[in-house]
Amino acid sequence: MPNVRPTSLSRRGLLAAGGAVGLGAVLAACGDSDSKESGAGSESAKSGPWTFKDDRGLTAKAGSTPKNIVAFIGVAAALHDYGIEVKGVFGPTKTADGKADVQAGDLDVSKVEVLGNVWGEFNVEKYAGLAPDLLVTAMWEKDALWYVPDESKDKILKLAPSAALWAAQTTMPKAIQRHEDLAASLGADVKAKKVTDAKARFEKAAARLRAAAKSQPNIKVLVGSASQDLFYVSLAKTSADTLYFQELGVQFVEPKVNAAGFFEELSWENVDKYGADIIMMDNRSSALQPDALTSKPTWAQLPAVKAGQIVPRTTEPIYSYAKCAPILEDLAKAIESAKKVS
Repeated sequence: MPNVRPTSLSRRGLLAAGGAVGLGAVLAACGDSDSKESGAGSESAKSGPWTFKDDRGLTAKAGSTPKNIVAFIGVAAALHDYGIEVKGVFGPTKTADGKADVQAGDLDVSKVEVLGNVWGEFNVEKYAGLAPDLLVTAMWEKDALWYVPDESKDKILKLAPSAALWAAQTTMPKAIQRHEDLAASLGADVKAKKVTDAKARFEKAAARLRAAAKSQPNIKVLVGSASQDLFYVSLAKTSADTLYFQELGVQFVEPKVNAAGFFEELSWENVDKYGADIIMMDNRSSALQPDALTSKPTWAQLPAVKAGQIVPRTTEPIYSYAKCAPILEDLAKAIESAKKVS
């Protein structure tokens, strides 16, 4: 996190700390990619063997549909939207005042075991005590399990089957579909009215965003994330959400990214390097929010800031139709009303 950075600044740790996308060092994965698989999400939960092919290409297996599920908080929140509850979570779950983190969505965080709340935390003993049937997390880089610490991953992966779902190298609709596939395999009714209504809203919002981008082709959007010392500008095509917005016609600032290829770090003296009409700011609790930047003169002088054209960016979306539809609606509204200031 920007104000509590990992001591070892790996690419994955740095991005969890304050960059606008997630990465990871390659982790050893468990599973058997050559095993016989059932179509992911093609069947509702039933008695007998359960399998799910994840986005690593590995197949998680269990003697019956998993019930004791432990998941990264954002994945747990998405499963909750489909009616699937988890026993434990890890990742940003509670803020300093004990309230639910933005990444928890509608999940009641008082009813789940929190195994770790910040980067590098994962209580293996508590995890084992839950008798887990399945571990689920996001994947920002091939085979890297988001928020599963490198130093304890081998112990963790031995305790239960695992599944990883792309949060990058994909688009928002595809990511939602994969979370829905997993939920369906775990017994969710993905044809329930609540789900189909949310999907209809999402599709309507996507059409609105496409129309807004077409009507305002000169509006340029910058994807930013702030820490005390640095301002990160992300490359849109590297994240599922902003890649999708780009496909819908939104015009983004294209930074000169670092060697990792995901974002550019700017000092606050150089925060005006790129002209932008709208700035989307990382809304995670690990990043400084706009109201905390008022003391930085270079920030206050940015044309988009002066024009009040700053909007939150849900940097790690909860991949359900219910949670992603408002994201599209909010960006569409911002573009519709934006003035050209750059």
